[in-house]
Amino acid sequence: MEAQSPTPSRRTLLRSGAGLGAAALGLAATAPTAARAADWAAVAYPPTHWIPASASNYTVSSRPTAYPVDFVVVHVTQETFPDAMKIFQDPAKKVSAHYMVASADGYIGQFVREKDIAWHAGNWDYNTRAIGIEHEGWVDRPEYFTDALYSASAALTAAVCDRYGIPRTRAHIIGHSEVPGATHTDPGPLWDWDRYLRLVKAQPAALA
Repeated sequence: MEAQSPTPSRRTLLRSGAGLGAAALGLAATAPTAARAADWAAVAYPPTHWIPASASNYTVSSRPTAYPVDFVVVHVTQETFPDAMKIFQDPAKKVSAHYMVASADGYIGQFVREKDIAWHAGNWDYNTRAIGIEHEGWVDRPEYFTDALYSASAALTAAVCDRYGIPRTRAHIIGHSEVPGATHTDPGPLWDWDRYLRLVKAQPAALA
């Protein structure tokens, strides 16, 4: 997670609570009512829930027409899911990601449409060409990197790669820390890249 303008460090924000998924957030991952059908249709990878970020925290675009989508950028929130959700919805924060995966159950929320440019990488060129996926947890607390989180995220990443013709390789699935000019260290040394890439590559294309 990376703000586009100076904001308080994530480490100064509230960090209470454990990994929370759909039930704990009070969100339903089932079919929407007719009134919510338009928002549900904006979600690119079901099952998930459309939780729009503030319009002040991303750039409306028409990708991949306006910009090619070449990368998936893996982040770790340094917040609980609910706290990170509040940050994305706060127009003063100037930060967002396309998706966030919950630790406890692999629940996926979508905050920015894939056609639009989320402000997550701290590098405009990479923002225009990447899908940003946040993962609930802390870089120094591996207990947040659960089987459910890895599995759900790998399925999501595989789907994104197949949608845009991105190779399912380490060169195209990168950490926030690998973005040129990055000041963040996520997903950190405790993120199991070998395991993650195996899971991504194991996803059948028909299911991605």
